[in-house]
Amino acid sequence: MKVTVAGSSGFCFGVRRATETLEAAIAEKKSKIYTYGDIIHNRQYLDKLARMGVKSINSEQVDGIAADSTENEPSTVVIRAHGITKSEEEHLRELESGNPNFRVIDCTCPFVSKVHRIADEQTDEDSVFILIGAEEHPEVRGIVSWARGECHVFASKDELSRYISTHDISKWRESRLIMAAQTTQKLSEWIFCIEIIQKHCTNVEIFDTICSVTERRQSEAAELAPEVDVMLVIGGSHSSNTKKLYDVCRELCPRTYMIETANDIPTELFGSTYKIGITAGASTPDGLIEEVKTKMAELENNKSFEELIDESLKTINSGDIVTGTVTSVSGTEVHLDIGGKTTGIITLEQFTDDPSAKLSELVKVGDQVRAFVIKNSDIDGIAMLSKRRVDSDAAWLTMEEKAKEGAIIEGKISEAVKSGLVMMVGSVRVFIPASLSGVPRNGDLSALVGTTQKVKIKEVDVRGKRAYGSIRDAARAERRAREEAFWSTAEIGKWYTGTVKNMTVYGVFVEIAPGIEGMIHISELTWKHVKHPSEVVSVGDTIDAYIIDMNRAEHRISLGCKTEETNPWRLLHEKYSVGDTARVKIVSFTPFGAFAEVVPGQDGLIHISEISRERIAKPADVLEIGQEVDAKIIAIDEEKQKVSLSIKALSEPAAPAAVEEKPEDDDSSYGNGVVYSTDSPNDSVYTEDGADEN
Repeated sequence: MKVTVAGSSGFCFGVRRATETLEAAIAEKKSKIYTYGDIIHNRQYLDKLARMGVKSINSEQVDGIAADSTENEPSTVVIRAHGITKSEEEHLRELESGNPNFRVIDCTCPFVSKVHRIADEQTDEDSVFILIGAEEHPEVRGIVSWARGECHVFASKDELSRYISTHDISKWRESRLIMAAQTTQKLSEWIFCIEIIQKHCTNVEIFDTICSVTERRQSEAAELAPEVDVMLVIGGSHSSNTKKLYDVCRELCPRTYMIETANDIPTELFGSTYKIGITAGASTPDGLIEEVKTKMAELENNKSFEELIDESLKTINSGDIVTGTVTSVSGTEVHLDIGGKTTGIITLEQFTDDPSAKLSELVKVGDQVRAFVIKNSDIDGIAMLSKRRVDSDAAWLTMEEKAKEGAIIEGKISEAVKSGLVMMVGSVRVFIPASLSGVPRNGDLSALVGTTQKVKIKEVDVRGKRAYGSIRDAARAERRAREEAFWSTAEIGKWYTGTVKNMTVYGVFVEIAPGIEGMIHISELTWKHVKHPSEVVSVGDTIDAYIIDMNRAEHRISLGCKTEETNPWRLLHEKYSVGDTARVKIVSFTPFGAFAEVVPGQDGLIHISEISRERIAKPADVLEIGQEVDAKIIAIDEEKQKVSLSIKALSEPAAPAAVEEKPEDDDSSYGNGVVYSTDSPNDSVYTEDGADEN
């Protein structure tokens, strides 16, 4: 039997912080200690707290405890790691401020508090908040209590998809859409949910709130599960993160068991030769993990007499690969029990490539280590071993498999040589010819030294310890993968948020996905009449557009920004009718009148005869570009989509000029003796017979 424990097992940062704070308060012995809800989801730990006199309470009990807290019998309430609702927290603080003998200690996990702040600061009455998590979980109830506006909780991608297919989500697209996750949410489920939302809404703001420790724990468990025959997941049956950890392992290792203590280990494992992996949820105390490891070790060491005889007769030869148990660790050596009454020794130089590493940080007593036998002395009972040799051989074999798969790996360029680049991938030296580096011919290869690059492994010679890779092929493969991912979901009418990359007189090119560009013709850019796209956008701007047409074979995508909802002619009809008065802005002049913007993108004509009741020579005599005036809508031509406006119609008609009587002593004569006063620009006098007097 071989037992391997995943690295990130047991208490996470938030849980450890909560339990250590609680235990410190208990040790002070200055007050009665209560927890507001279960401090963590682990029955064994909660039973331990109960034996120490710590009681778990709820919202109905806290008022009475606060009222009974006195100077002689003070009380302390510790808020659980999962957090509580906003109203519960405010009530606790109110009780604390009203009684100096009642204290509150907030042990909410910092990652949970972060989601509280996001829900509080990012939402408002007009927003939509989507949380991926278990609706009845105390952490989720707490997060939701901080959100304003419309709020939805979905436990899975299936639940989210069902809702979208059966409900009107137009408000999601029109409002500010915020998306977050429960801190212990399964990472793969979260990614699926993001993809579903982004397919329907391009305006979503995504906050990555899954705890980094949770991600690492799930990742390490996912790496271990396929390598073993059996996985044991230690944790409480009510722990959300333990259940998700179990789901991750179960998908990769069918024989996965969830256990709470060593007593729950399946009896079928007793005396087996299985490879067994162990991981534990964030609420699992270290003691329980050690208990399970010890029990498994007892099972492993429960060997028959025949097995012990065989082991004592085992010979160890140079060149063998052995597995031993660490018995001691010093600053310079690691000692292992490798059976056959032989002690294996691995020096620091043979343990790791890093000369500054500390062995005590790399390995501990009880660990299992595989090593290559450099030489063995049967007389001394000592074998000199090399872990580096085993790791190097394993790395080369892994690299060979990646070459067969056409895999893309990532590493740092360590040096530039005359004919190419060198990348170190662990202990494997990968050579990248200059022609496959992606650097132009005669370009500066040294510019890539120290950078992290993705490389496609093209060829590996394990015996000759040679590997060749291509940065160029990796870039091409990634580009093809991105294109395939895009075209597999692209559809006419789908919206994207992109970046303006280039501009011509006839339109703009927009990157709507990494490496994917579409063109917005100038006629589809805006409802306004513009001569050049630069009047609307600039290179580097972010713009929302939808697919009008696409041709995958030719890699052509036609985009548009105009929608019927933003059609100025429609907006005009929604706002005005003939006879209404509108506040318009003068935008241009012609000899026969002035054009004014009625609504964005829709102009109307004010004929020169409708500008003023007085005679004018040109519109610029009384109007200015950019000036805002009130005008009456006097006609709407539906067929030609034209609007006629009048400023004159809103002004009062001028009073008729008074007729002056000719004084008796005035012998001058004008026409028939009647004069009409005018305000004509040329100050002409119009008489009844039509003659002009200047």
